[in-house]
Amino acid sequence: MTTNSAVAQRIKKLLNEKQITKYCLEQKSGVFHGAMDRILTDKNKTVTLATLYKLARGFDMTIYEFLDDDLFRSEELELD
Repeated sequence: MTTNSAVAQRIKKLLNEKQITKYCLEQKSGVFHGAMDRILTDKNKTVTLATLYKLARGFDMTIYEFLDDDLFRSEELELD
């Protein structure tokens, strides 16, 4: 699994858990619609640290909380 795929899965999981829409997350995080779509459809090959911070803020959590998921602990996570 790529890091982008892991981020996309985490976003989808949190949207469901927190019961907010993608649009709401885009508004709260400041991540533009096109960028969000590229992340969620795995068309984006890299996600910057700045984007991760924005996403975490959009979910009203810290970056540590956002990354605190088994998805990011997997030995099979591709870091290239």
